[in-house]
Amino acid sequence: QVQLVESGGGLVQAGGSLRLSCAASGNIFAINVMNWYRQAPEKQRELVAGITSSGSSNYAESVKGRFAISSDNAKKTWYLQMNSLKPEDTAVYYCSADLRTRPEFNTWFRYWGQGTQVTVSS
Repeated sequence: QVQLVESGGGLVQAGGSLRLSCAASGNIFAINVMNWYRQAPEKQRELVAGITSSGSSNYAESVKGRFAISSDNAKKTWYLQMNSLKPEDTAVYYCSADLRTRPEFNTWFRYWGQGTQVTVSS
């Protein structure tokens, strides 16, 4: 069994900061990519940021310069530092990981966390 558990969400005023964490546990052989997605009410889930196991990262245009993704591969944990938050950042934030549970598996499977609410007040 694989579990991804997010933490760090909450209510913050516009201009403030939050740091989200995602910890993966269970039968994990390797993690390839770690991502943060978000879904606002009545909107589609969108990719916010991603980071590979080698450290390459990418960001949605709407968060570039404000958000930073990082990871601690040894702890199987990744983070999303969110600065200069805006009301439009309000959403449920989900972490995901493309991982393999056994070395003989050639396919990366995507697992999801349960989500954490981020609310930015104006």
